[in-house]
Amino acid sequence: MGAQLRVYKRRIRAVTATKKITKAMEMIAASRIVKAQRKVAASMPYATELTRAVTAVATGSNTKHALTTEAEAPTRAAILLITSDRGLAGGYSSNAIKQAERLTERLRGEGKEVDAYVVGRKGVAYYGFRERKIADSWTGFTDSPAYADAKRVAAPLIEAIQTETAEGGVDELHIVYTEFVSMMTQNAVDNRMLPLSLEAVEEESGAKGEILPLFDFEPSAEDVLDALLPRYVESRIYNALLQSAASEHAARRRAMKSATDNAGDLIKSLSRLANAARQAEITQEISEIVGGASAMADATAGSDK
Repeated sequence: MGAQLRVYKRRIRAVTATKKITKAMEMIAASRIVKAQRKVAASMPYATELTRAVTAVATGSNTKHALTTEAEAPTRAAILLITSDRGLAGGYSSNAIKQAERLTERLRGEGKEVDAYVVGRKGVAYYGFRERKIADSWTGFTDSPAYADAKRVAAPLIEAIQTETAEGGVDELHIVYTEFVSMMTQNAVDNRMLPLSLEAVEEESGAKGEILPLFDFEPSAEDVLDALLPRYVESRIYNALLQSAASEHAARRRAMKSATDNAGDLIKSLSRLANAARQAEITQEISEIVGGASAMADATAGSDK
């Protein structure tokens, strides 16, 4: 009985230590969510106005630009997948990966080849374990991305969309990330960034149905598009990185809270078992004492006779 009680006590100490760790991680994640939400909110005005500018240029000119004109027969697409660098975030990364897999199957069903660009160690590990080719990857900043990170990610993607498919370029650019809806809801989504769909851009910018003024472009509409659209891609990627970071922290907070609650339940269960083992040990000791006393009393009574 004593050995069993020691086992229960050792397990209670181990689970208690784990509970302290998960509780601390839960509190850290909760504090980081607020900062991530503020960054998302701060990035929205710039993204909205930039989207309005792109809409104005695209609708106010008849210029056929590589970034706004769809290929007649697209044969190649690029997917940017955003996952996390660290684990312990529930199904955050796996949900984004599954969404990317569904998008890949759909694009291949349309007869398109797919190039994968991956952000986050979890996504890189997923493709590496399956020995699948990655066009480019980035790690080390998923929990707190900066605009410089978005520019670094956007550069090869913009170059790919501007290159002919025969020379290794792509016709379409898609992004898969986790949209932050609330503290309890985060959805893995996929959007096509390029070529631009004017209807989607107008709806996103709030300019749908709005009569835009006429513009004169200097030096030309094509040069303006050359300058605006890379900034548009960078802002979209930056916003996706920020939303993914907020979603990652929210998912980690929820996972750690669940782990903390489960650890508390396990401690209660182990405590009950330990108490039962202690009670059984005490009962056995009392029984042995009573039995010994009875034996001594019988022996003493026999000697008196």
